[in-house]
Amino acid sequence: MKARYALLAASITVTLGSCAEPTVPNYNQPTVEEASKDPSALQLLATGLLSQLRGPTTGFVSDVGIFGRESFNYFPTDGRSHTHYVFGPGPLDYSGFAAGGGIWNAGYNNGRNIFNFLTSVAVAPISAAQRDAAEGFAKTIEALGYLYIIATRDTIGAVVEVKADPKALAPFVSRDSVYAYISARLDEADAKLVSAGTAAFPFVLTSGFVGFNTPATFRQFNRAIAARALVYRGSISQFASPVGAGCPTSALCYSQALTALTASFLNTASALSTGPFHTYSTGTGDAQNTLFFSTTSDIVAHPSTLTDAPIRAGGTRDLRLIAKVDTATPVKQPNAGPTSGIPSGLRFKMYPDRLAGIKILRNEELILLRAEALWFTGAKAAAIADIDFIRVNSGGLPASSTLTAASSTNAEFITELLLQRRYSLLFEGHRWVDSRRFNRLALLPLDKPTHFVAKVQPVTQAECLIRVKATTPVALQGPGCP
Repeated sequence: MKARYALLAASITVTLGSCAEPTVPNYNQPTVEEASKDPSALQLLATGLLSQLRGPTTGFVSDVGIFGRESFNYFPTDGRSHTHYVFGPGPLDYSGFAAGGGIWNAGYNNGRNIFNFLTSVAVAPISAAQRDAAEGFAKTIEALGYLYIIATRDTIGAVVEVKADPKALAPFVSRDSVYAYISARLDEADAKLVSAGTAAFPFVLTSGFVGFNTPATFRQFNRAIAARALVYRGSISQFASPVGAGCPTSALCYSQALTALTASFLNTASALSTGPFHTYSTGTGDAQNTLFFSTTSDIVAHPSTLTDAPIRAGGTRDLRLIAKVDTATPVKQPNAGPTSGIPSGLRFKMYPDRLAGIKILRNEELILLRAEALWFTGAKAAAIADIDFIRVNSGGLPASSTLTAASSTNAEFITELLLQRRYSLLFEGHRWVDSRRFNRLALLPLDKPTHFVAKVQPVTQAECLIRVKATTPVALQGPGCP
């Protein structure tokens, strides 16, 4: 629209005999019309999708870290990240920032952006193979954004439809429907990435995707996300309430996850840290990693992170703890009073500075996803082998002396699995999600009688308000909205 105004203004000034200014496209907000003429517009759109995906990551990791008793944020001048998140009686207030608006907004902003991106791709002057590659990229990013939303709200459901009219509201659908949509979208993306063959993306991904920046290698990332979604669905079908997550049986979800993992970048011969990550910088207009390590930081590790860590031969703690957590002085705690938290002298050090990347998904998680899927499809010895691989190669621990394929119960396996996931994926946004999907929130520490453990993130206040005010059927209103 702005370009059209520029053309009109130029024609008027020429009529008046003045020197007309050249028409310059709006590079900050490229339109479908511009993309149909200039492929460089796709670069701006693709960069925006990755930026939107990255945007809420630090807030998400901190939020679910607090819910899952991995971390606390004792910001001295604003105690809401303790009082709203931990101090009872609960549940989380939909009007507060504990509602996780960052993840919610980013997922749906990207849903709209991807709708526009795919429209632009369809008319852009690129090859058919590049079009397939771009479509596979966008649908993968969309599904990942929705996975973050439903993994924290799976008893509520969510929205998956993006209507052509931005003002038209789409209805909420069930958890099962959201997971089914995510899996289907990832499969659509997978097919497009395969169809792209050896073609390059018609845009450049960030440096965090080095090694995953061609359609073939990005497909490995897509299959890894597909496996995560299917494993979540499998566990929810067994352990969460109400049951059911879109698969006819839990075992089928897990079986499909194993198939996806074979096409992912899972590799026990590769570094456990291998995987795409969000990048940060101190450049003007760019984002910084606000979770960075500092002995004066307000973000602290929950004291149980130290006391629960497995002990190695000789009495030293798990190597993952040593690599990721440090003792800080002085001990940090919120202001005294009835809403006070507990003191902690521990800091996370896996993010050493403001430039440190944050993993989206990595090889170590994939091995643990496979262990879970193997166990619940009956390949228990192979599952234990994967657990032991992580124990030995990541934790510096001996192989498990308690798990056996013949006699260990599902509950015993889950206990060991969650212990390994806790330290392998420490402060990366997993412990609370894992506790929810295995129906083990009650095992998280309360610390004080006045504390509570959040069960679900609510629909955000902004989403509720727009639905209450809209002249649409009540069925379009969000679950839990006043």
